[in-house]
Amino acid sequence: MNSTTPHTPRVGTLLMIWNMAAGTDFSPPFNLIEGSYNKDNMPAVKDKPLEDTNDLKQTSRGKPPRHLSSVQHSIGSATLLPHTDLDVEFTVVRNQSPPGGKSSFLPVFRSGCCAEKGPKQYMEDENICIDNLLEHLGETAGLPSPGAFYGVFDGHGGIDAAVFVRKNILKFIVEDSYFPVCLEKAIKNAYLKADHSFADDSTLDISSGTTALTTMIFGRTMVVANAGDCRAVLGKRGRAVELSKDHKPNCTSERLRIEKLGGAVYDGYLNGQLSVARAIGDWHMKGTKGSSCPLSAEPELQETLLTEDDEFLIIGCDGLWDVMSSQGAVTMVRKELMIHNDPVRCSRELVREALKRNTCDNLTVIVVCFSLDPPPKIELPPTRVRRSISAEGLNLLKGVLECDS
Repeated sequence: MNSTTPHTPRVGTLLMIWNMAAGTDFSPPFNLIEGSYNKDNMPAVKDKPLEDTNDLKQTSRGKPPRHLSSVQHSIGSATLLPHTDLDVEFTVVRNQSPPGGKSSFLPVFRSGCCAEKGPKQYMEDENICIDNLLEHLGETAGLPSPGAFYGVFDGHGGIDAAVFVRKNILKFIVEDSYFPVCLEKAIKNAYLKADHSFADDSTLDISSGTTALTTMIFGRTMVVANAGDCRAVLGKRGRAVELSKDHKPNCTSERLRIEKLGGAVYDGYLNGQLSVARAIGDWHMKGTKGSSCPLSAEPELQETLLTEDDEFLIIGCDGLWDVMSSQGAVTMVRKELMIHNDPVRCSRELVREALKRNTCDNLTVIVVCFSLDPPPKIELPPTRVRRSISAEGLNLLKGVLECDS
C-alpha cells in the first residue's frame, strides 16, 4: 500500500478481490504421467515423457535456451476494485496454541514428484525426495528428530552440475561440523562446498551450472535454502506463503550485489550471459575459487516453524512459476488434495497445467504434505453483500491486510 494512502479501519475501503477461484479454468488432464510416491524414501524417479507435448516447440515463444533465457513471472488474474462503500464482515480465525505457548502438532511427511522435459530437447532437472531421513541415513547420523529432505536442481548448459549436486548435497550437509547443532550454517557451507568440489572434478564439464533449492525438516523446524530461481511455496490454510526469493539479475538487491562486485546486468542477464544471479557451477564465469564473484553459489535461507495451519509445500523449478502464480498453484493443490489426498497426483496436475499454459522449460514439481488427512474445507464467513468472494480471493485479501498491519 502506498505510504501516502490514508488508512481507514473499514475493510470495505480496502482492495477487494472477487471470484478468482470460481473463474479459474483448469483444463482437462493430459495423458497419465507416471509419478513417484516416495514410500521407500528414495530419490524420485522421473516420469515418462508426455506424448501430448511433442508438438510444443520452444521456439514458438521466441525464447533462447534455459541458461540464456530471461524469465517473466505470470501475474494472477485478480481484479482490484476501487474504493467502495460496501461493508464486508469476516473473521480471520487463527489456531491458538495451548497454555505455555507449546504446540502438540508434529508433521507427518508424504511427498510426490513429477518431472518432465517439456518442450525442450533435453531434460536438465534433477530432484531429491526423502520422506524419512532417519531411515535413509541410519541411526548413526545423530539426527535430532524425525526429518525429511527435498530438493530441486535446475541445470543449464548441460546436466553435469545438477547431477553432481543432487548426488552430494545431502552428504555435504550431514558431514559438516555444524550439523545438526547449527543447521543453517551447515547448509550454507554445503552449498559452497558443492560449488568448489564440482570445480575440482576434472571428469565433469564445470562450465555447466545449476540452481539449487533444498528443504530440510526436523520435527516442526523447516529450513529452505535457495540459490537461483526455483521456488518453495507453503500452503497455509489455502493461502500461499513464498519461502524463497527468485534470484533474478534484475532484482534490485541482486543487481546491487552484482554491480558492487564488478558485474553488470544487461537486459536481465548477468554479464549478458546468464538469467540467474546465483548458481552452483558455471565456472567459466567465476574465475578462481575463493574470489568474490557476481555469480554467487551462496544460498539464502528461510527458517519456518510449522503449525497446524501449514498443510503442504510446493517446490518447483522456474518452468512452473513462469506460467503460474504461487497462489494459483496452492489453490489448485488444495482442491486436488481435498478430492484424492494424493501428493503424487497433485504434482502431475501442476505439470499438466504448466504444459497447457505453454511453459517453455523443463518441469520438476514436488508436493510435500504435512498430515495424513486431506485439508479441511474452508468455511467462508457470512457477509452483508450479495456478491461472493472466493476462498482464493479471501486468502489474497488477508495477505494484503496482514502486510498493511
